[in-house]
Amino acid sequence: MQCPSCQNTDSRVLESRSADAGRSVRRRRECLNCDFRFTTYERIETVPITVLKRNGSRETFSRSKLLNGITRACEKTSLNPGKIETIVDELELKLQQRNLREVSSSEIGEMVLDELRETSEVAFVRFASVYRQFDGVNDFVATLETFKADKGELATIG
Repeated sequence: MQCPSCQNTDSRVLESRSADAGRSVRRRRECLNCDFRFTTYERIETVPITVLKRNGSRETFSRSKLLNGITRACEKTSLNPGKIETIVDELELKLQQRNLREVSSSEIGEMVLDELRETSEVAFVRFASVYRQFDGVNDFVATLETFKADKGELATIG
């Protein structure tokens, strides 16, 4: 690490601690040449994920867009913001662990629906109505029937 004062590359670590809710490490360093003390942060470098949209365009994955979409679906439900953050963290981790750096928006949507199906029935239907672009009551009914059938299969299995 290069000293901001004298540009020497030799320094020693005085203290390390977790920062950013465990997503980075904060290190206090001291230059071995001029004794100047400075702070550095170490973070995991992630490769950007490209999202292939329905219209054929591409854009960089946005955690905040995903969080906003799920939060809107979960408004006025019993889900707390911490659980929503956990869902987004898990989905983002799954995307980062994939070998492919490109993912379709429909794939992300289905991943969200899978999570919400287990978490909140109301949020599931709300998200599905926007994501699947419901045109009317029949779309809601079809989704609810599928949801009910899936729940029935789970009940007979468990």
